[in-house]
Amino acid sequence: MVVAMATRKKLTAAARRAQLIEVGRAAFAKGGYEATSVERIAKRAKVSKPIVYEHFGGKEGLYAVIVDREVEHVVAIISRAIATGSPRERVEQAALAFLTYVKDRPEGFAVLTHDAPVGASRGNFSSLLSDVAERVGKVVAVAFKEAGFDPKAAPIYAHALIGMVTFVGQWWTEEQKPPVDKVASHIAGLAWMGLRHLPPNPAPIKKVPST
Repeated sequence: MVVAMATRKKLTAAARRAQLIEVGRAAFAKGGYEATSVERIAKRAKVSKPIVYEHFGGKEGLYAVIVDREVEHVVAIISRAIATGSPRERVEQAALAFLTYVKDRPEGFAVLTHDAPVGASRGNFSSLLSDVAERVGKVVAVAFKEAGFDPKAAPIYAHALIGMVTFVGQWWTEEQKPPVDKVASHIAGLAWMGLRHLPPNPAPIKKVPST
């Protein structure tokens, strides 16, 4: 009895919080926000419900922490990916970084693509993509400025790239092939066809006269 109690050491507050985040991520990834209850999270973590409330104030608080961590991780890896290299290399590196995230952290990606709390100002898929693209756009703006392009146009390209890679990532989670590095090369090839001759100030396409 004494030995059994000794082996069940109480987790520190930081360790318990980390455990709940991991358990919550898995639960939200599997069932989405609405279908996941505090009771289910507590049961999986083998704690009482008050423990979850104590650390996060409830389900929405835990969900918000998980989402923020995933978004920050995505922003960090993509920012690093486009920090060096030729323009085409940066495009491919960004695509590969995101798709590697999809492969290596499927639960985190599932949380981002699942439903969000009803009425939440952030947390739904489109707002998360905008959040990622906005911050990645700041990095793109610096590269644009160095290359002599208008940095104000950077958000357009950041949103386009993130949106394209994200939806390809959703497709890849179902197919699981080809390898992510090959998929990234295809995305980079598609994007580069338009970016390699990018004019400093693109003009609207002229409308074809009606007959």
